[in-house]
Amino acid sequence: MRTAARRGWWAGPLPTVVLPLAVGAFSVVGTFGAARGQPVARPLDALGVALLLTGAAALVVRRRHPTEVLAVAATAAGLYLGLGYPYGPVFLASLVALCSAVLAGHRRGAYAVTATAFVALLVVHLIRFPDQPLPLFGAGGWLSSLAVVIALCEWWRARRERLAQEQLTREETERRRGSEERLRIARDLHDSLGHHVSLINVQAGVALHLMDDDPEQVRFALAAIKQSSGELLREMRSTLGVLRGVDEGPPRTPVAGLARLEDLLAENRAAGLPVELEVVGERRELPPSVDQAAYRIVQESLTNTRRHAGPARARVALHYTGDDLEVRVEDDGPGAPAPAEAPGGNGLPGMRERAAALGGTLDAGPRPTGGFRVHARLPAPASRLDPAREGTTS
Repeated sequence: MRTAARRGWWAGPLPTVVLPLAVGAFSVVGTFGAARGQPVARPLDALGVALLLTGAAALVVRRRHPTEVLAVAATAAGLYLGLGYPYGPVFLASLVALCSAVLAGHRRGAYAVTATAFVALLVVHLIRFPDQPLPLFGAGGWLSSLAVVIALCEWWRARRERLAQEQLTREETERRRGSEERLRIARDLHDSLGHHVSLINVQAGVALHLMDDDPEQVRFALAAIKQSSGELLREMRSTLGVLRGVDEGPPRTPVAGLARLEDLLAENRAAGLPVELEVVGERRELPPSVDQAAYRIVQESLTNTRRHAGPARARVALHYTGDDLEVRVEDDGPGAPAPAEAPGGNGLPGMRERAAALGGTLDAGPRPTGGFRVHARLPAPASRLDPAREGTTS
């Protein structure tokens, strides 16, 4: 915490010079004024002024050597009083040095030097006035004043460290949010690009194959390519707008969610993948994060089916329970399952990351009867008790 404690106005470039000048001027002027009421004291001469200014001058390097500066200021004050010069604000430089050392985090050294200086001052007093008893009342006043100064310094140091820690916490939170947002955007781009590019590739293959034999089917394939590419461009513009930070208003295109599930299934059917949908339970409004995650999991699962399953049929099932939403995507294709990417990659790991980020789970693997299955369970507590649920199939 020493680095954090040095921040602020106390360690700025202006106080580095101005504060020692102010302390030196106040110490000299104040002591000259106090000397008028002390006729028995030694007259304040050049040596006395030099001793007063020594502690103030040492404050210039208090940031680099806080404990040493305190020792110099305390020694100069002790010599000053030991030579019989008049009392006054001679301890001001020492107090400033003490505060600087405590705020800089050098607490043990500062307290050791302060305790030594306090004992030394009592010894100096006994040497100067051997016939007088120890001034317990005056020593108690000095000690009380010193305790107040130390308490204020400790309070200020603790406050600055707390503020610095809070600032570090805020910065770490912002960095974590930024990382999570970048990861979310990367997953969305992967799912969207993979889905639409796969559709475009399939329809382009159909168009090339039937260009001479079935112009009507070619026209249908080109229309599907145009629609899919337009949707891809819209999603990319929306994502790039988020990256640039210019999308301050509500999104102008529909947000990916289960409300668009029928369009997604229609696109896959048009690309040659028969898909059935089964919904168990009463549909309800889901949290946006859960709604989008469920859509993206279905989208990526169907994309993997088209890429890897070969000739196949797919089935999407949504099961609404009281506390969860179960998403199951199955196919009966003979092809190999989607390869697992490296940790932190896309595809299956990306779907698992989506589920885990919401506190859910996702399992994927071959079916015992053939084909491949993706099963996700996402937490989605109902806002109210739902009526009796009935299964529906479309």
